[in-house]
Order: sequence, then structure tokens, then C-alpha cells
Amino acid sequence: MHTVIVYESMYGNTREIAEAIADGIHRADPSAAVDCLPVAEADAELTRSADLLVVGGPTHMHGMSSGVSRRMAASAEAKREGHEEAAREAHEAAEGQGLRTWFRHLPDTEHGTYAAAFDTRGTGAGSGGAAPGIAHRLEHHHYDVVAEPEGFVVEGLDGPLRAGELDRARAWGAALL
Repeated sequence: MHTVIVYESMYGNTREIAEAIADGIHRADPSAAVDCLPVAEADAELTRSADLLVVGGPTHMHGMSSGVSRRMAASAEAKREGHEEAAREAHEAAEGQGLRTWFRHLPDTEHGTYAAAFDTRGTGAGSGGAAPGIAHRLEHHHYDVVAEPEGFVVEGLDGPLRAGELDRARAWGAALL
């Protein structure tokens, strides 16, 4: 079983969730091959080799991030004192390719290739989620989505993750197998 986990992350929260999902898959099947990488490093050849493609990103403005929302987040982070590392990470993510662009270049696959979608999101009732849009795009490329889109909660605007979310991500990853 080869799993590829592709994520977009502005502040490191979505990266942490992706790594926890990878850990959960390894715990469930120690022989599983798992590649966990940022969207900028996820090329078509690697995604085509996956038996299971797991894709996740942050929630911006109730859905998937866009170039504009990533630049807005990076700009806001740059203005906060004492957050230099987070501002650097956010700026790099804002300048790079996001999931929306990546999906435009994702090749279609044959039915029988499995996928799952996740996001990180705020705590408010109206905060929305990116995972449903991610799942929809996976289905558009003929992936069979094997789990309901999952959201993992971030406290505040840029984290940290809510207590217990990494354990929940590990359990979700294990359940995907």
C-alpha cells in the first residue's frame, strides 16, 4: 500500500495534522509506504503512484485557500510582533502554489484509486471548511473518496491546534486503511 499525503500549510498546523495522519497510517500498517509532502513538492508522477491520496489544507474565508487569501494571511502575520517564524512560513506559503492551482494540474485517475480530504479550521460555527471542496475536486479527477471530509480544529487564527487533534488525526489516518 502506497499512500501520498499532500498538504498546504500557512502556519504549520496543517503540516502537523498531515504528519500525524502519516504516523497513524504507519501505526496501522508498519509496512505501508507513506510520502507526506507540501503541495509544492507533489508532482503528478508521485500522485499517480498512490493507492491512497490524502489531501489537506487550511480553511480560508469558509473554504479552500486562494492566492488572495494566502497573501492576506501572510500580510496579517507579518504585522504581528513576536511571530517572525510564523510570518516567514506564511510568506513562503503565500508565494508558492496552493491546492487550487495544484488541482488544475492533477491528472485524472481511474476509478478504484482511493482518496480522502482533510482541513484545519477555526472554532466558530460559521468558519466553514476546506475539506468538502478538496473532496469534490478529488471526485472530479475520478478518485473514489473513502471517508467523509474531516476537519481538525485550530485555536485562534493561526494556532495552536486544539488539544487532542493530533491524536484524532492519527486515529483518522489509521482508519483510512
